[in-house]
Amino acid sequence: MESPSLGQIVASFKADREELRDKEKFLERCQRKYEARSLAGLEMVGLGGSCGKPAFLFPFVIRFDLAKLERLETLAKSLEMYVEYGAYPHLKTLDGYREIAAIQDWTTCSLLFLRPSYEEKEALITALLEALR
Repeated sequence: MESPSLGQIVASFKADREELRDKEKFLERCQRKYEARSLAGLEMVGLGGSCGKPAFLFPFVIRFDLAKLERLETLAKSLEMYVEYGAYPHLKTLDGYREIAAIQDWTTCSLLFLRPSYEEKEALITALLEALR
């Protein structure tokens, strides 16, 4: 049997309306979270609260500076994307302004939120690791 896609895994964490008060179903979803996978060496640690994208833990804490942001912009441009700066940088597509990734730089850890349907996820993670190290 083929492994579920990242999108299928993310969808399996969410509850149908009729399941919202069912603690047994909640516990089943929890087990799937505890078995969550890694992608390109980054461990999946949760979902974004507002965006619902899977969150992956960087193996180092990111502190943004001008050099890192310039490397991030160069990477984005090479992928036909741009960087949007809000509370943290977001990579968005030029053609449809879809958000592909967001990078949170907290004091104790750095997280990557990644659109599950983006086809080049592993290549993007590898390039981000190199650009932001």
